[in-house]
Amino acid sequence: MSAEGLPLSFVLSPGNEHDSNRFIEVLDGIRIGKDIGRPRSRPAEVLADAAYDDKEIRLYLRLRGIKSNIPINKRNRKAPKKGRPTRFNPSSYRLRGAVERLFGWLKSGFRRLATRYERLNACFEGLIDLACFVIYWRRVFR
Repeated sequence: MSAEGLPLSFVLSPGNEHDSNRFIEVLDGIRIGKDIGRPRSRPAEVLADAAYDDKEIRLYLRLRGIKSNIPINKRNRKAPKKGRPTRFNPSSYRLRGAVERLFGWLKSGFRRLATRYERLNACFEGLIDLACFVIYWRRVFR
């Protein structure tokens, strides 16, 4: 998701599965086109809430050279962790509201997505594609 709240990638998952299980799959789907050359597939920084505070996610981001801005999840830590503290910048973390803004746009402007009525993933994914197209269209031709 860009800083303006526009979707860059999405992955469908079961409703009873935590979002952090699909984090790597979503990041692998990001393609940002440029004028010349192949599209960028690596964002400069990832902003995520404390639910994404996981060793596997932080290691994945570190290996790809992506800065992680994820607060520590105090519910998962019984004692303070020894060693170098994880990176967290509260001033840039304020941009994370863009995620909630996108969900608000999807749920208010496209009521059929808020409650899933489609049985087939292909139909539901098509509706999400259409909703994302309309959101981009409104941003470009405002």
